[in-house]
Amino acid sequence: MNRALLVIAKRPMPGQTKTRLCPPLSAEQAALLYECFLRDTLDVARAVPGITRHIAYLPHNESDFFRQLAPDFDLVPQVGASLGDRLDNALTHCLSNGFDQAVIMDSDSPTLPPEYVKRAFDLLDGAEVTLGPCDDGGYYLIGLKQPQPHILRPVQMSTPNVLRDTLVLAEQAGLQVALLPPWYDVDTMEDLRRVETELSTSADHTAKHTQEFLKRNT
Repeated sequence: MNRALLVIAKRPMPGQTKTRLCPPLSAEQAALLYECFLRDTLDVARAVPGITRHIAYLPHNESDFFRQLAPDFDLVPQVGASLGDRLDNALTHCLSNGFDQAVIMDSDSPTLPPEYVKRAFDLLDGAEVTLGPCDDGGYYLIGLKQPQPHILRPVQMSTPNVLRDTLVLAEQAGLQVALLPPWYDVDTMEDLRRVETELSTSADHTAKHTQEFLKRNT
C-alpha cells in the first residue's frame, strides 16, 4: 500500500500570512508564527509511519526555501486558481503517480495529533473519502483513494460551510465518507489563545516551535 501525505503550505511572508492576527501581532510576528505552525505540522507528518511525505507549496519560485526547510519531503507545486483546484491537483498528482491513498492536511493546526492523520489512511481502507472536521466549519484534512474533483473544485473555500458543502457533494456522488475527530486551525486571536491554553499543559515536544514563539512573544 503506497500512501502519500501532503502538507499544503506557502512561504511565510509579512503582510501575506496570518493577517487576521494583525493586530495585535505585527506582520513580521504573524509570518514568524506561521513558520512555527508549518514546522510543527511537518513534525506531525514525520510522526505518521509508512507514508511518503510531500509539501504542496506556494509560490512556485520558492522551492529552494521548502527544500531547505524540509529536505526529507518531496515537493509538489500548487497548481490552480482556487484552493479547491489546488487541493484537487495535488491529490490527483499523487494518485496518478503510483499512490493508492493520498491525504492532504493544512499547516494551521500545529497541535493536531499524528494519530488522527494515521487514522485517515486506515479509514480509506474502507471509505472512499476521509475528512477531518474543523470547529470553524471547514476541514483540516481530506483523504482520497481516487481523484474526486467534483467534491473539491465546486466548493467555496474559507467559509463556515466548507465541510457541509463537501459532504453534500460526496453524498450526491454516492461516496462513502468517514469522519475523523474534530480539531481546530489557528486563524484568529481566539484560536491563538486556544492553542496557547492547550500548550500550557502539553509536553515540551508538542508543537515545540509554536511553544517557543508563544513564550517569547506573550
